[in-house]
Amino acid sequence: MEAAGSSSSQNGYQPHVLAVDDNLVDRKLVEKLLKNSSFKVTTAENGLSALEFLGLSDEHEHEHNNIECGDRSKVNMIITDYCMPGMSGYELLKKIKRCSRMKEVPVVVVSSENVPTRINKCLEEGAEMFMLKPLKQSDVVKLKCQLMMN
Repeated sequence: MEAAGSSSSQNGYQPHVLAVDDNLVDRKLVEKLLKNSSFKVTTAENGLSALEFLGLSDEHEHEHNNIECGDRSKVNMIITDYCMPGMSGYELLKKIKRCSRMKEVPVVVVSSENVPTRINKCLEEGAEMFMLKPLKQSDVVKLKCQLMMN
């Protein structure tokens, strides 16, 4: 888990994004693109690390009663890879959306494969967007616009 952000941000507001990807190169690319757009970035190499950072690693205790779980104030957006070992981005999305305090946090799922059924499944489960890898600076501009609308 690495937290990073440039010390100088415009208007003092730095949206905080959690970027989850098992591939180091992809993770570093997303981090660089986001930092270039004045985002504060925390990276996680898998779904479990992401859940731990969000305070949801013991969410099975909260699963049925939907009580206070996680800390929405930690991040403004989550970007997760779809295909990851252990826990897919889709499973991570479902766990986040199941939590009452985290379900309003936009989750963007990224994948190198353009599979319509996969895209629809993620959107139906509450994903804000589905983007194809590799992410480009223009994608990050879209993300920033999405954040300003929320």
